Parts: sequence; structure tokens; C-alpha cells
Amino acid sequence: MAHHLRRVVLAVGLPIALVAAWWFATADSTSFFWPPLRDILGTFVETWWPDRLVGDVLPSLVRLLTGFAIAFVLGVGLGVAIGKSRALRAFLEPVLEFFRAIPPPVLVPILILFFGISDTMKIVVIITGCVWPILLNTVEGVRGLDEVLSDTSRIYRLSRRARLWHHVLPGASPQIFAGARQSLSVGIILMVISEMFAASNGLGFTIIQFQRTYAIPQMFSGIIVLGLLGVALALIFRLVEARILRWYLGLRAAQRGE
Repeated sequence: MAHHLRRVVLAVGLPIALVAAWWFATADSTSFFWPPLRDILGTFVETWWPDRLVGDVLPSLVRLLTGFAIAFVLGVGLGVAIGKSRALRAFLEPVLEFFRAIPPPVLVPILILFFGISDTMKIVVIITGCVWPILLNTVEGVRGLDEVLSDTSRIYRLSRRARLWHHVLPGASPQIFAGARQSLSVGIILMVISEMFAASNGLGFTIIQFQRTYAIPQMFSGIIVLGLLGVALALIFRLVEARILRWYLGLRAAQRGE
């Protein structure tokens, strides 16, 4: 009980301290570009509820989750195939290294030429950034599978599908989820960047519009909304991860003697 209480205090303590520091540091601010936190919070509800929550936050969330889901399927599928085949890995490695080295934001102008300023362009931008951590971690997870278990599954002549579902994916899942956790953060960044380039709605679009019209408190409130969205998604991801990987987390806890 004390251990869990300490973890909660550590998780909540720093955000509270940062908010308190921001509040007192800006309490007497008269700068137009650095308004007091109380003014920012005072504009929060009227700025975002309910119209912009539905018209901007929800479309951004749909784009993010769609791009992340597609990247997850592509990353895991390609990662398993590459991880299991040494020849395929040697053949694709130079191409993968080339595309991995290209920052996804620089592809936005090119993708606009092909897809216009549609939601498809923004989703593709998110996919191009999210797929790499998942793909590379999946490859490493598959390559690191226990050779004894791999040999055992072959000796018992399990079908390829059975080996995939009962050995390969479960064994590589800790690495896969590590990559997915990184991809989620990358996806949030690319969601905002893609909406800043060419969009008519979304969090990135709204924040940049506030900045261009010098609505500074509203701009800061948008940044806060973006941070809260990231925290909420991270918590949901952690809950899903804990449920799917409970066997792995339980094994680690047992090894630590908890």
C-alpha cells in the first residue's frame, strides 16, 4: 500500500509543483506575450467547450488514432516478416535505413501534392512517423525470441499460424509495445505539425490561428489541451499495455521479489 501511495505522490507531485510555479511566476505579469495563468485558465472553458472540442479536438484525435492504428498493423506485420527472415532483412535494410533517416515533417509538402490538404494527407504523415519505432522494435523482438521455444514449436510441428499467435507475437510483445509507446508520442507531434501546414480545423490549426491573431491566452490554453490529451492517451495506453502484458509484468515483478 505504501509503495503504491509513494508512486502516486511522485506521479502527481511534479505536475502540481510546476503548475504552482507557473501560477506564482506569472501572477503579477503585465506582459502581453506572457499572461498570468489565471487569465489563461479563465478563457479555457469558453474557448474549447463545446464547439472547438467537437470541431477541433475530436478531428485531431480521430486522425491520430487512425494513423497510429494503421502504423501499428504495418509495423508489426512487416517487423515479424523481416525479423523471421535473415535474407529479407539483408535485402530491405538499406532501404529501411534510408526512409527512417528522413524526418516525416519534410514529407508534408510532397504529400500535399499527392493528397491535397485532406485528412488523408495528415493521416499519412502520422503513419510515416509512427511506423518506424514499431517496425524496428518488432524486428528486434522477433530476433530475440527464445531459441529453445522456437525449436520446440518446430519439433511439435505447429502450423505457421499457431507459431505466430502462440509464440512469435506473445514473445515479441514487450518490444512491440515499447515501440508503440514511442510511436504514440511521435504521432501527437506529427498530428499537430500536419495541421499547422494545411488544415481548416484541428488542434494544430487552432493553436497557430490563435498565435497569428495574437490571442495569446487562448493559444496557451490550446497548448494545455494538447498536453492533457497526451497525458490521457498515455494513461489509456498504459492500462491496455498492463492488461495485455500482465504475464510479462508479473514475471518481472516476481524476479524483483515484489
